Amino acid sequence: MKITFLGAAGEVTGSQHLVETDSRRILLDCGLFQGPDAATRPRNQKFLCSPPRLDAVLLSHAHIDHCGNLPGLYKAGFRGPIFCTRATAEIAGVMMRDSARIQEEDARYLSRKRYSDPSGKSPAALYTEDDARAVTRQFEYLSFHKWESIGDDVRLRFHNAGHILGAAIVELELLDNGDWKRLVFTGDLGRRKTPILPDPETVDRCDALICESTYGDRIHPDSGDVKRKLQSVICEASRMGGKVIIPAFSLGRTQMLVYLLNELRNEDSLCRVPVYIDSPLAMRLTDIYRDHSEIMDDDVLETLRHDDDVFDFEGLTYIRSQDESMALNRQAGPFVVISASGMCENGRIVHHLKHGVSEEKNTILIIGFQAEHTLGRQLVEKREFLNIFGRRYPLNARVEIINGLSAHADAEDFRWWFHALSQNGGAGQVFLVHGEERAAKAAAELAQDCSDLPPVIPRFGESFTI
Repeated sequence: MKITFLGAAGEVTGSQHLVETDSRRILLDCGLFQGPDAATRPRNQKFLCSPPRLDAVLLSHAHIDHCGNLPGLYKAGFRGPIFCTRATAEIAGVMMRDSARIQEEDARYLSRKRYSDPSGKSPAALYTEDDARAVTRQFEYLSFHKWESIGDDVRLRFHNAGHILGAAIVELELLDNGDWKRLVFTGDLGRRKTPILPDPETVDRCDALICESTYGDRIHPDSGDVKRKLQSVICEASRMGGKVIIPAFSLGRTQMLVYLLNELRNEDSLCRVPVYIDSPLAMRLTDIYRDHSEIMDDDVLETLRHDDDVFDFEGLTYIRSQDESMALNRQAGPFVVISASGMCENGRIVHHLKHGVSEEKNTILIIGFQAEHTLGRQLVEKREFLNIFGRRYPLNARVEIINGLSAHADAEDFRWWFHALSQNGGAGQVFLVHGEERAAKAAAELAQDCSDLPPVIPRFGESFTI
C-alpha cells in the first residue's frame, strides 16, 4: 500500500491524500488550498492524482479545505463514487455551490476591472456552480459504525469524528498483493465535551494512521466558560444600549453560538435583546443541522424533549435579504448580530463593523482564531484605527475575545485519543498532517507511544509504502 500526500502536508489547508494498492487508487478528501490567489491558484488547478484514474474519493467532512475542490476534480475528469455520511453530502453540496458562486462573482468583477494575471489572461473561476451540482450526483452515503464493501478488495467504515455535523473518521481495509491492510484517516478530529456533537470515537489497531495535528501544541479553554462569557458580554452591552457584533463562520461556529444562546434563554439567564443571524449560508446550513438531530449528542436529544428547535428561540431572527441586512446598520441597539465571515475579510460582517466600530457603546466579540493580516487580527490587536473598504475608522468599540469554541482537538484530546489507540493495539506507522510545523511536531511526540515506528510529518508530494 502506497500513500502520497498531496495537500495538508506541512500546512493547514488543501487536505488530499492518495492511497494506492496493486488494484485500487483512492483519494482521501479533496480540499481547496486557501490563501492568496497568486499562491494557491496553481495548486488548486493542477491535480497530481490523475482524476480520471481514481476509483473513489472518501470524504471525511464538509469544510471547504477538505471538500472544496471536488468540483475541480470532476471538471478534470473524475467520475467515480464519493463516499461520505449523508449530513456531509448535504453540507458539502451547499458549501461547494457557495464557493463556485463567489469565484464566478469575483471573476466577473475582475474582468470588469480589466484585471489580468502575469500571463495576460483574465482570471476565471476554478469551477462553476454547474460543476458543483454535477459532482454532488456522485455522492454515496454511508452510516456510522457499519462496515461496507465497495468491492471485493475494499471495505470501509465511518466513526464519529466529533468535529462538525457528519464528520467522520475513515477506517479503510484494502487487499494489497494478497494481504489485507488497515488504514485510518481522522479527517479533522473534534473535541470532547463540547455542545451539539458526540465526542470523537476511538479506533482499533491499524497498519497506518493519518492524523490531523492543527492544535497539537496547545490546550483550549473549557467550553463551559463560553456560555458564561456570552451572557456577561451581551448583558453589559444591553445595559449600555449598544450592539454586539460577532463575526462567525457560517458552518459549525454559528450553530454552536445559537445553541448556547438558546440554552441561556431556556435557563432564563439571557438579557432580552434581539439576536440576528445575518448570513444566508448559515441559515441554509442550520436547516441541515435541524434535519440531523439523530447524530447529535445526548444533551441535544434531551433538550428536544421540551424544546422543539435548539436553533431558534423567541427574539432570534434569521436575516434573508440584503435590504434587511442593511437596515440593521440603521437600527439602534441594543441587539446582537452574528454574521460571516469569521475573519472579517468579506461578507456582510464587514459592513456591520464599518458602521459599528467607532461607537463606544458597541462591542465586537471575537470567538475564533484570526489569521495574520486580516481585519479580524486588527481587532484582536485592538489597533487604534482599522482599514475597512479603503477608509480608516477609529476603533472606539470594546473588543472582547472568547476562546473555547474551536471544533479541533487540542493536545489533551490527542493524548486521550492516542492512548486509546495504544490500548487497542496501536498503529504500525503514524503520519501527522493538517498542521503547521510546531503543532505537528508536538502531536508527533504525543503519538510516539501508539506507533510502532517514529511518527512521520510528511511533506507535499512525499510517498510512503506500508
